[in-house]
Amino acid sequence: MLPADGLLQLTPQGLYCPAAEAWIDPWRPVSRALITHAHADHARPGCGEYWATGSSEGILRQRLGGGINLIPVDYGALNRIGGARVSFHSAGHVLGSAQIRLEAGGESWLVSGDYKRCADPSCAPFEPVQADVFITEATFGLPIYRWQSGAAVARQILEWWQVAPERPSLLFCYAFGKAQRVLAELAALGVGEPGQPGAPGEEILLHGAVDALMQPYREASVVLPPTLAASRLERRADLAGRLVIAPPAAHRSAWMKRFQNPQTAFVSGWMAVRGARRRRGYERGFALSDHADWNGLLHSVRESGARQVYVTHGNSDGLARYLREVEGICAEPLDRVFAAERNDSETVSAEDAADGA
Repeated sequence: MLPADGLLQLTPQGLYCPAAEAWIDPWRPVSRALITHAHADHARPGCGEYWATGSSEGILRQRLGGGINLIPVDYGALNRIGGARVSFHSAGHVLGSAQIRLEAGGESWLVSGDYKRCADPSCAPFEPVQADVFITEATFGLPIYRWQSGAAVARQILEWWQVAPERPSLLFCYAFGKAQRVLAELAALGVGEPGQPGAPGEEILLHGAVDALMQPYREASVVLPPTLAASRLERRADLAGRLVIAPPAAHRSAWMKRFQNPQTAFVSGWMAVRGARRRRGYERGFALSDHADWNGLLHSVRESGARQVYVTHGNSDGLARYLREVEGICAEPLDRVFAAERNDSETVSAEDAADGA
């Protein structure tokens, strides 16, 4: 449990900083929200004021409404909010994602939000930040989770797509973050260039939920292959051999009826677990996550230099115990509190329930 006199406190609305009179990723509407990123379980509607990185503005306005009172900030800039000094630092999770560092009363706290350490051409890289106290996620906080590079997974996806040129290839992944990362990784392999798969005229096709979120990435100059909304192709003959990216909610839905004999695959860190693909009903699984793996979590805790670590989400108990017993770092879980509040909220869509894992 957080100390009653700490810089951050747990309230019914979520993590609260009295010095800044602000909540970080609040669970319910509040007067002032500091947002780590635009996934729906971190950015909810109804707040009076939103502070977030400028690069997340397009997604936030699309998801929360164009009229929200949004105060965009730059990575690394020091902002005076109430009696606290607040800065946002890249988390490497999705476009515009940030760790939030707060300083007041002679101490500093760092809230990671969701983050990853591996390279991702669709967003800014993770920035190591130091603080006295570190609140870290642990979505994949087990030693079994150790990621390959995104480039290696993209090569696997490309090979899977090209092995069945007579069939549509339906690739399911989260509409915000994961879909754009897959596209950017494929572009880095040459997909979409003249004479290569996905070139103009044979664009990668997108479900409407994915297509609706592409513009902020293109405005941020993220290099992506040519894409086209799948709804613009009416003939089944035009779908053979095409790569189609769709959210998990579209799997086995009426939307899939337009595709004749498709091959299917799912992209998620959970695909690293044996049997997960079969349980979810996909022919193939690709383990690609936008969260830190075991080594990434440990590396981030060490680099923070924190004297106290709190762990949320995922295997928080196990990671906290490892930090105490092996690393000699004072650590404890907050997962039970966070899980209860996340499950209590009706504003989190099923699409974002796993936060783009």
